[in-house]
Amino acid sequence: MAKQLGLRERQRLRIQQTIQDAATQLFLKSGFEAVGVSEIAAAAEVSKRTLFKYFPSKEDLVINAFVDHQDEAARTVLNRPANRSPLAALHDHFLDGLARRDPVTGLDDRPETIAFVNMVLSVPSLQARLLLYQTKAEVALTAALEKTRPSPGDGTARIAAYQIFATHRALADENRRHLAAGKTARSRYPKAVEAANHAFVLLRHGLSVYYDLDDDGRNVRCGRL
Repeated sequence: MAKQLGLRERQRLRIQQTIQDAATQLFLKSGFEAVGVSEIAAAAEVSKRTLFKYFPSKEDLVINAFVDHQDEAARTVLNRPANRSPLAALHDHFLDGLARRDPVTGLDDRPETIAFVNMVLSVPSLQARLLLYQTKAEVALTAALEKTRPSPGDGTARIAAYQIFATHRALADENRRHLAAGKTARSRYPKAVEAANHAFVLLRHGLSVYYDLDDDGRNVRCGRL
């Protein structure tokens, strides 16, 4: 049974969400750089001191929206069904995200989501913070994968974690590219599932299609990486 939050914790979460919602609305309306901390505090009806208590910087007001996802892949591996491998569980989870139109899959075509993602990807300071967030997510997944192997510590988990997240980003970027070109999430969905299935097959078997090519670009051996 999930632990019930106390009154103080619920109040803290409400204030935090109020500040973040106010900031997001202002950022999307006027642009990240144009909005000041004082303006956000006024919109949220809190003092600047209170705002900084919850969010030490403007960037935190944006990146906090991703925090719940930071150890999501690690949790998926650690809490997977007994009959599913780590990679199969991550594959299932990504397909479920596509079906739910989870923004992290790139298949959320709501205007506010598209505007939010475009803002994050266009502001250098937000890009830097997003990179730090991604690194922490990769470290968490590495630790989770280490626990699933009988001989951990040889670097395999770290390499696998980085490849998995790179694949996630590639799939999400491709979905966003199609939405930007005019596709709806609904029309893109079948191809998004197809692309995800193909990507996880490559992760499972290794990129043998690019391994040991001769001068004409033909495979001479299809061994695993």
